[in-house]
Amino acid sequence: MHIILSDFMSLDGVVQAPGGEEEDTDGGFAHGGWSMPYFDPEAMGPVLDEVMATTEALLFGRRTWQTMAAAWPGRAGDPFADRMNEIPKYVASRTLTQDDLTWSGSTLLPPDDLIGAVRELRAQDGGGLQVMGSALARCAADRARPGRRVPADDRAGPA
Repeated sequence: MHIILSDFMSLDGVVQAPGGEEEDTDGGFAHGGWSMPYFDPEAMGPVLDEVMATTEALLFGRRTWQTMAAAWPGRAGDPFADRMNEIPKYVASRTLTQDDLTWSGSTLLPPDDLIGAVRELRAQDGGGLQVMGSALARCAADRARPGRRVPADDRAGPA
């Protein structure tokens, strides 16, 4: 599998849940939902659909997995939500156990060898392993592929 990085990130590097004010208040963050006023479903919808169509599994850190697991199971019936609920999910956490992972298709990666586990996933044939909004998981993915650079994507618009 190849790595796909997908974040909602502010220009100053904040990676925080974009959905709503109450969604992710960790660390005293008071600006949840910051991206929604600027989200254009006509522009972003096809890009997100294309990325999800090539994604074979998701890789999350604990915080992002907990936020997603609280949101997506209740949205069944929407094609994007259905895809989120059925796709395999891998979780990097030192505090969660496999029994904590109640969102369907979720698997805990071994915390003592996270880099090795991500390398094993990458070695599998198939589509993309998408790191969706997890700074921790993104760092693990970067370390699992030393010397790689992520090219700019012109679909994001002009700089």
